[in-house]
Parts: sequence; C-alpha cells; structure tokens
Amino acid sequence: MTIGKRDFDKEAAAWDEHPARIKLAHEIGAAILEHVPLNRAMKVLDFGCGTGLLTLRLAPLVGSITGVDSSKGMLDVLRAKIVKQNAANVGTLLLDLDAGDILTGNYDMIVSSMTFHHVEKIAPVLIQFQRCLVPGGYLCIADLDPEHGEFHNEGKGVFHFGFDRMALSKALVEAGFYGVTCATAAEVAKPASNGEIRRFAVFLMSATRGGD
Repeated sequence: MTIGKRDFDKEAAAWDEHPARIKLAHEIGAAILEHVPLNRAMKVLDFGCGTGLLTLRLAPLVGSITGVDSSKGMLDVLRAKIVKQNAANVGTLLLDLDAGDILTGNYDMIVSSMTFHHVEKIAPVLIQFQRCLVPGGYLCIADLDPEHGEFHNEGKGVFHFGFDRMALSKALVEAGFYGVTCATAAEVAKPASNGEIRRFAVFLMSATRGGD
C-alpha cells in the first residue's frame, strides 16, 4: 500500500497518448462482450471512467452510458470526446466516494476498469453497486492479478497491488452478487525498475445482482 493521492487532473490531458491504455480498454471491452449480452436498451455506468476509453468503446452497443470519475480533468477530456464524436447517449458524473459522495440511480450494468486498486475499502463500494443495479443486472470489474507494486511507477493512491481472484469473488458474493465468473482479459507489458519487461495479467470478473 502506498500513501498519497495521485493527481489525475494533471495527467488527464496526456492520458490517451499511451497506446497501451487504448489497447487495454479495447481488450477489456471485448472481454465484456464475451460475458454480457449487451443490448441497446441497457443503461450502463462506467465507474472510474477516466478519459472514457472503455465508456466510448461500449457506448454504441448500449442504450446509454454514464462515465463516473472523481477527477474533473479526466471528465473534461471525456466531455470533449463526446462532443467531437457526437456521442449523444454518453453522460458524465463527477463523484468522489472518498469525500462521502453516494452513487445513486438504477443501472442494468456497472463496469469498472483498472480502478479498484485505487479504492481503499472495496466492500462499501460493492454494496453501493448492488443497490444501484436492477435485479439481474451485471457487474464487470477489470483489474490486476496480485503483483509486487511494480505496475505503477510512483504508486501514489494505490491501495492494492492487484487482487486475489478468489478473495474478490468472495467479496462480490458477500455483497449480494451471484454467478461470479473470472477470466484473464488482457496482459500489459511494462518495464520494471531494472529495465526488464514485466508482464501483468488483467482479469475480468463478472457477476449478476440477486433479486430482491
């Protein structure tokens, strides 16, 4: 665990300049398509959307999608893309759970890509997701397998060096989800501190909200 908050506002303008991030969003989007039957009637939320790489990947396949993030800078970049691409079914929402904000609304699917390792307490977030999903709604979480803190150069704002799949699956069940499945969705290659190329596995965990 690393103390300190990462300044995503400052990084937002250059975020999409890294081809690996675009590739990862495409691969996670493809993995979601393999596990969830998307349709144009679905109302979707992308939690921790950043500049909307995954948001805009899914947008043409669903009815509406809202990109949620705690960084105004990231959302500003996404809003500019929405205008440029005329993505009328995409919205944005500034929300900071650390500041006590509460997620509201009703969604058919909630996705979250590479965000959970920046969330200190996972269980309360899963409970909020469960409350905002309609019965039978889908949850898809993409994140890192356990690693030793080498994925992030500085590590600011990183509370989890990846997740044990079984432990996260158990957390989903305890929060009221069922039918949990998990598969490797992508692999990210990055240079380690010694210059060697390290490969980090990214999983996609999907589940369904139980009925009331």
